[in-house]
Amino acid sequence: MTIDASARVQPSADIDEGVTLGPGTRVWHLAQVRAGAVLGADCNIGRGAYIGPGVVLGDACKVQNYALVYEPAVVGDGVFIGPAVVFTNDEFPRAANPDGSLKGADDWHAVGVTVGRGASIGARSVCIAPVTIGAWSLVAAGAVVTKDVPAHALVAGVPARRIGWVGRAGRPLAADGDEWVCPDTGERYASDGEALRLVD
Repeated sequence: MTIDASARVQPSADIDEGVTLGPGTRVWHLAQVRAGAVLGADCNIGRGAYIGPGVVLGDACKVQNYALVYEPAVVGDGVFIGPAVVFTNDEFPRAANPDGSLKGADDWHAVGVTVGRGASIGARSVCIAPVTIGAWSLVAAGAVVTKDVPAHALVAGVPARRIGWVGRAGRPLAADGDEWVCPDTGERYASDGEALRLVD
């Protein structure tokens, strides 16, 4: 186990051997972090959250209360994972094999959710692996993500569909000719295929 001296873990949290916690990371009451998980600097893991074996979180991630991040999820820097979010990891879930025997680790193949830098996943949304959530995108609360989400996309619904674009500040962008503008920062974005890119 590698826990930086500046990390803070509440006594009721369950931290397995082989976990890495970066500088300034905080793990709150009743959270569970499984073996091999790597959490970067300044992460905040909320009450009752679950981080699966081998999951990787970048720096400055916030995993809110009771979120379930199943392996082998890979999460970029500055990602927000809202309360009670679920990242799945089994494409064809079954508790038992066709012969009635209980499924074990060798009876299925885990697939993960990948989240790009700065993305936000709203409360009680479900991301069905395998799926990639693009950088700086925003998944609305309660959405069910079944397909990849482009960078800067705002998606909502069941199943989730793109309903707009968001900038790095998280605010919906306003159309301005062929470009999109953030009402908070003034940053301008241009279409780049199925995603947006920041205009230099």
